[in-house]
This record gives sequence, structure tokens and C-alpha cells, in this order.
Amino acid sequence: MTYWRLSGFYFFYFASLGALIPYWSLYLQSLGFGAVEIGELTAVILATKIVAPNIWGWIADHTGRHMAVVRISSLFAAIMFTGVFIQQSYWWLVAVMVSFSFFWNAALPQFEVTTLNALGDETQGYSKIRLWGSIGFIITVVALGPLIEKTGADRLPLTVLLLLVGIWLSTLLVSEQAVDYPAIEREPIAGVLKKPAVISLLAICFLLQASHGPYYTFYSLYLTTNGYSETIVGQLWALGVVAEIVVFLRMHKWLPAFGPKKLLLVATGLTAIRW
Repeated sequence: MTYWRLSGFYFFYFASLGALIPYWSLYLQSLGFGAVEIGELTAVILATKIVAPNIWGWIADHTGRHMAVVRISSLFAAIMFTGVFIQQSYWWLVAVMVSFSFFWNAALPQFEVTTLNALGDETQGYSKIRLWGSIGFIITVVALGPLIEKTGADRLPLTVLLLLVGIWLSTLLVSEQAVDYPAIEREPIAGVLKKPAVISLLAICFLLQASHGPYYTFYSLYLTTNGYSETIVGQLWALGVVAEIVVFLRMHKWLPAFGPKKLLLVATGLTAIRW
């Protein structure tokens, strides 16, 4: 039962991602925004990732109530997103997306804490739970393509809102997992950031995210500009995530066998080849 309750959150969270990331740019284009404005409005969503997880993580760590943070942030993400229906001017959408994504980007990191705490020493089982996020993404992105092709992108905001409500409802099924941090002497952050392994990891994460920036923002526009239908766009987005599911199904065996460093090197190498 715990497996399905945890999986439900990932399903709805990444389903909302499957609606927002591939098709948000098409929706903004339908409102008459140009490439610069579309890039800025999409960047706003990603920019809050720098701030929101740190603030909400601090609150969760000092209260020990990670699921309470997830529930509150999920609820307010849905509430803030309703601002999209009020008006569609540029600065209004900037304000809506800042407020919405501030809460939306807070939910996943804290839910990860709950999931890993529930797994205990069986952390290799994480991939089997997380794969439901990929399934949710695929179902949403494939289903929305034909819908947008037939009716336009006007229904996208309502779809995203319903999925955000689904995220919040799924959090109500997951109980709080109290986390007891051992009393250890913590190293100052400045010392941690100077370690070569940490510098390398942060550089990898930065470059991976940077490489995905144009992909998340303009890939769908690029395809439609070159004559692809929204149905094909959805299928192409889903194709990469199908490969992700295969990885998640095998990760519980690969991780103990090869270790995280080798897997990271292979993954980044394949990513470079992919681009």
C-alpha cells in the first residue's frame, strides 16, 4: 500500500510536468508572445528552483514535518496557478508563474525525503517507485498532443490545474515520516564546496541543466515550425521517457553492480551523444 501511495505522487507530479514543459511554449505562442518572451516566461519556472527548495528545505528540516510542507506547497501551487485564467498579459503571467513555481518546486525535494525515509536501507527500490513519474509523463504528453492539435492550446491551463489538484490529493494519502537526524559534527559549507568531488558534481549538474534549457523551452516550437504535428511532438517527447523507464527498471541492479560514479559518467557521455 505504501508503494502505491508514494507512486501516486510521482505519477501526478511528472504528469503535470508532461503537460507544462512540452506544451507551455505552444500555449504562450498561441497568446501572441514572441521567442524572447516565451524564453523568459519559461525561465521563471526554472529559476525558482534555485530559491524555493532551499527555503522549504530549511522549514522542513527545522520542523521535521516534510509531508506537511509537501501538502501545503502542493495546495498553494494549484491555487496560484489559477491566476492564469484571470488575464494573460506578460507581467501578470510572470507574477503568476513566480508564485506558482515557488510552491510547485518545493514539493518534489521534500517528498523525496519521505520516500527515501520510507525505503530505509532498501534505497535501490526507489527506481521502481520513481518510474511511475515517467509513466505519468508519457501518458500526459501523448494524450495532450492530439487534443491540442484538434482544439488548440487553450485547454492546456485547465489540464495543468487538474493535475496540480491531483498532486495535492495524492499527498493526503501519504503519512508523515518523521526524520531523526543523528547528532554529528557538521562541516562548514565553505569547506564542503571546496572539495573536488563536490565541485565536479555541481559542474555536471549545472551543465546538464543548462543543456536542457533550450530543449524544455523551444523543442516543441522547433518541431512545429518544421512541420511536425502536435501529436508527433507528444510522441517524440514520450520516446525519451520510455528509455528512462527502462533505466529505472534496471537501476536497482546496476547501482550495486557498477556504483554511482560509473553510471554517472556513462549517463553524461550518452547525454552528450544524444544532443
